[in-house]
Amino acid sequence: MAPPRRPYATDLSDARWALIEPVLSAWRQARAEAGLGLSEPVHDLREIVNAILYVNRAGCAWHLLPHDFPPYRTVCGYYARWEKDGTTQAIRDLLRGRVREQAGRAPDPTAAIIDARLVKTSSNVPEASQGYDAGKRTKGRMQHIATDTLGLLLAVVITARRSRTPTAARTSPPGSPPASRR
Repeated sequence: MAPPRRPYATDLSDARWALIEPVLSAWRQARAEAGLGLSEPVHDLREIVNAILYVNRAGCAWHLLPHDFPPYRTVCGYYARWEKDGTTQAIRDLLRGRVREQAGRAPDPTAAIIDARLVKTSSNVPEASQGYDAGKRTKGRMQHIATDTLGLLLAVVITARRSRTPTAARTSPPGSPPASRR
């Protein structure tokens, strides 16, 4: 086992780790029980999360991760798996539910606030993934954001500018008729 490292400002506190540790431990246990032929885990899940938080806060590329974290390919691989199988979404839902309960609300929101804004793109972005806003004379993408009434993030969708806000924000269950315009 490696000697303990000096903590970074982005490292999880013990209290914060206690909130998400059951979700990640259950994820690791489910993978072990699935009989995927995995070897014994080499890296601590808390260190994996600390490394992800470091990359997120520092804004650096994965390969620039400091050497006292697990290897960057390992950290990136965990993050990609957690995004793909919904583990990160489960953690976000858990934390959002906790905050809502502390505010005296139900864990699941019953209302959402939707807004959109234009995000300028650089000149080397493919034309197919951006649009033109004639009013602002700007090329870019639209960022559609849904929050609950406390301002906690529910969803983010990025579309080309030529998408209309009501169309991009509207969702309906598969097989149902499209929502009507008012």
